[in-house]
Amino acid sequence: MAGPAVEFRVLGELAVQAGGREIDPGPHKRRLVLALLLCRANSVVSTDLLTEAVWGDEPPRTARKNLQVHVSALRALLPPASPGGAPRIVHRPAGYQLRVEPDELDLLCFERLVHTARKASGLAAEQAGQAASGVSEHAARLLDEALALWRGDMLADLGDSGVIREEADRWSLRRLAVCEDWAETSVALGRHTVVADRLADTVRAHPLRERLLAVHMTALHRSGRRTEALACYDEYRKLLAAELGLDVGPAVTAVHRSLLASAAASPAPLAEWARERPRRGAAPRTRLLLPAALDDFTGRSAETAQLLDAVGTRRRSVQLSGPLGVGKTSLAVHVAHRMAPGFPDGCLLIRMRRPDGTPRPVPSLLAELRRITGTNMPPPVDEDDAVALWQAELLDRALLLVLDDAPDAASVRPLLPGSGDSAAVVTTRCGLPGIGSPHRVELGPYPLRDAVEFLGGLVGAHRVLADRAAAERIVAAVGLLPLTIRLYGGKLAALRHVSLPAYASRLERGTAILDELATADPAVRPLLAGWWRDLPAPARDTLAALGRLPGPLFTLADAAEAMALPEDHAYRLLELLLERRELDSQLAEVTAHTTLYELPLLSHLYAREQAMSARA
Repeated sequence: MAGPAVEFRVLGELAVQAGGREIDPGPHKRRLVLALLLCRANSVVSTDLLTEAVWGDEPPRTARKNLQVHVSALRALLPPASPGGAPRIVHRPAGYQLRVEPDELDLLCFERLVHTARKASGLAAEQAGQAASGVSEHAARLLDEALALWRGDMLADLGDSGVIREEADRWSLRRLAVCEDWAETSVALGRHTVVADRLADTVRAHPLRERLLAVHMTALHRSGRRTEALACYDEYRKLLAAELGLDVGPAVTAVHRSLLASAAASPAPLAEWARERPRRGAAPRTRLLLPAALDDFTGRSAETAQLLDAVGTRRRSVQLSGPLGVGKTSLAVHVAHRMAPGFPDGCLLIRMRRPDGTPRPVPSLLAELRRITGTNMPPPVDEDDAVALWQAELLDRALLLVLDDAPDAASVRPLLPGSGDSAAVVTTRCGLPGIGSPHRVELGPYPLRDAVEFLGGLVGAHRVLADRAAAERIVAAVGLLPLTIRLYGGKLAALRHVSLPAYASRLERGTAILDELATADPAVRPLLAGWWRDLPAPARDTLAALGRLPGPLFTLADAAEAMALPEDHAYRLLELLLERRELDSQLAEVTAHTTLYELPLLSHLYAREQAMSARA
C-alpha cells in the first residue's frame, strides 16, 4: 500500500515530506506557525495564540498582516488536503485550521497506536489464559511502535517559543506515560531484561517519576539484578528527602518490600498494587509540606485575621496579592501553619514558577500534586482528564494548598478546590480576575511601626531604641518591604561597628541598593528579571519612563513629563499599571491631577536600571 502523499513530523525537529522529498517550510516564524497548527491539527487555532507563539508578548503592530502572509505562503507550499484537493489551511472566524489525515502526521499516528493499545490492554484485563497473553502481546507491540515514532524531543528546534514549549512539555508527559504503559505490559510478558535496559536512561532523566521507578526496579529484580534495584530505591529515597522533604510513596515502597522479601516470583508490580488500592480506602494522608514558619514573623495582624476567617473558617480560596518583596509567601506560610490542625489531609506549598521565574506548565503542577498527595493513579493522558481527576480527588479531602507566585489565571484555575473542605491561598504579584471571585487580600509595605519592630528583631532591639530616628530612616530607605528589611537588617546585624545613622546615609543614596541586595541574596535579581520579562510591552515602557524619576513617589504631571506625553494619555498608562497592581495611589485627594502615585521600591530601582541600560 502506498504511503501518504505528504508526511508531517513534529515528534522531533519539524519536518515535512511530500512525494518522497523534503520540503523546507521556510523562515523561522513560518515554521512556528506550521508547528502550532500541527500541534492542534484539525482544530481551529486562534489568531491570538498564533501571534503569541511567533512574537511572544511583543508582537509588532503588523502582526496580523504578517501572520496572513505566513499562512498564505504555507498554503502555496503544502499539497492540498484530500479528498477533493481543498486548501490545506482554511480560515475560520476565530483563527486558522490545518486539515491533516490521521496517517499524515506522526502525532496523530502516535495517538492512534496508543488508543488501540489501551483498548487491547483493557480486553486483556477481562480475559484469562492464552487469549489474554495474545492481546497483551499486541498491546506491547503497538506501544513500542508508538514510542518508536519519537525522533528526539518534540519540536526541539523551535523551543524558543513559549507556546511551542508548552505544547512540547504536554506531549512529553504523555510520551512518558506511554513509556510506563509499555514497560508494565512488557514486564507482565516476562521481558524483564529489555525493560531494565531501555528504561535506564529514562529513569535518570526523570528521577522523581514514581511509577517509572517502580516498574524499573521490578524489571531489574526479575532480571537477576536485585542489588541494582535496591540501589535505585536508596538513591530515590535520598533524593526525595533532600529535594522535597518527602517519604517514598506507596508504589515504590511496595516494590521495595518485595525485594527485601526476595519474592522473586512476583515482586509486587505496580499494576497489582493499584488493584489493591480501592480496598485500602482513602489515599494516604499528606504531611505538613510547608517551609518552616518564621520565628521573627512580625505584624500583618489584620491580614492574618482575614485569611484565618476566609480560609480556616469559611473554607474559601483566597487571593493574596502584592508587589515583589512585600512578604506574600511568608504571610501565606505563617497562616497555613496556624490553620494546619483544621486540614487533616495536610497543608502543602506548590511553587508555580521555575527557579528562573518562568511559569511551570499545568501538567507538571498536576503531576507534582498527584505524587505528593498520594493520589494513586496512573498519570492521565489528557490534561482535561488530569484536571477532572484532581478535582475528584479533592472532593473527599480537607487539604490546604498554598499556590505560590501564580503567573496567571490559566495556571491557577485547574488546581483550585471546588466544593468540599479543601481551600487554597494563591499568592500573586498582580490580580487574577479570571479565577472567579475568591476573597482578595491586598498586601502592601509594612507600616512604619511594624517595619522598625522587624528591624529591631534582626539587629537588636537595644540598637533601635538607642536611635529610633535612624532606624526609621533605614526602613524607609529600603521601601518598608519585609524582604529588603530582612536582607539589609541581616547585613547590619553583622556590621556591629557601623552605626545606624551611617548605614541609613549609605542606603539613602539609593544607587547601590540593588547591588548590595545582590550580594546579600543572589536570588533577588533573577526574580526581578522574571517580573520584568512577564510585563506586557506597554507596561515595561511606562515603568522604564517612570524609572527616570528621582524617587518612587510622583504626581500625574511628573509622570507625563517623564513619558513626554499629554497628561490624559499618561493617565491611561498609569491606570494600566494600577490595574496590574504594579503601582499604588494614595487616594487622599479626589482628582487624577492631585493624586500621589507610588512605585514599589524594588520596581522603581529595577525600572531605573532598565531605563539607563536602554539609554546607554
